[in-house]
Amino acid sequence: MKIVVAYKWTRDPEEASARPDGTVDWSRAKPGLSTYDPVAIEVARQLAAETGAELIGVTVGDKGVGTPLACKAALGRGLDRVVTVEDGSLADAGRSELAAVLAEVIKHIGDVDLVVTGDSSMDVAAKMVPTVLAGELGWPAVAEVTSVTGKAGELRVGREIPGGAQVLEISGPAVLATSADAAAPRVPGMKDLLAAGKKPVEHLDLAALKVSPQNAVMTVTGRSLPERKVRKGQLIDTADPAQAADELLTALRQAGAL
Repeated sequence: MKIVVAYKWTRDPEEASARPDGTVDWSRAKPGLSTYDPVAIEVARQLAAETGAELIGVTVGDKGVGTPLACKAALGRGLDRVVTVEDGSLADAGRSELAAVLAEVIKHIGDVDLVVTGDSSMDVAAKMVPTVLAGELGWPAVAEVTSVTGKAGELRVGREIPGGAQVLEISGPAVLATSADAAAPRVPGMKDLLAAGKKPVEHLDLAALKVSPQNAVMTVTGRSLPERKVRKGQLIDTADPAQAADELLTALRQAGAL
């Protein structure tokens, strides 16, 4: 059995800042594993431990995703090996492009039984890539997954739904997006990080994957900060409570608050 965890190596938007012209300054934002990806790795690691499956990490993106630091950060959490696609053209890739590349990497690995992803990426947080990836592969997609047990072809998946929980039985390969709190990810120790440096890493060339061009449906044409509303202070004399109340009601009506 082969289990793939699709993770993202990206910069934390909380460490970025907005310039006056609306562009984002990422210079102080350090790259790292996306917030919810360690949860996905832990869920997949537990299933791999139960079934003896090979656990493979896959990441695609801009320059930097295939560096030793990035690979060790993922491998140290229990992955057996990592496959990366690092290309500058993927810096601003949309959901469709990323999913298409991930799908080709999964096909390259071959005989994959399950793909696990995090709830969402911390930089975009659109929750769309897992579903689009499943569409590329022709597999079912399940979101808000809290648990996975069983073996290849006989998976039992628990998930959260509004007002309760649901249990699914899946007989074939699937793409699962874990819920944000599906598992408590372990923190890799020094021994894990040292062992990570000896695990295999495969770097694939984007051009060699022959990814089909994606039709763009959305283009960013500009960015700007929201206009700041100037608040005008209005003092109300409270010497006469009745008159003050009338003035307050009038002011609120004029402001559109009532």
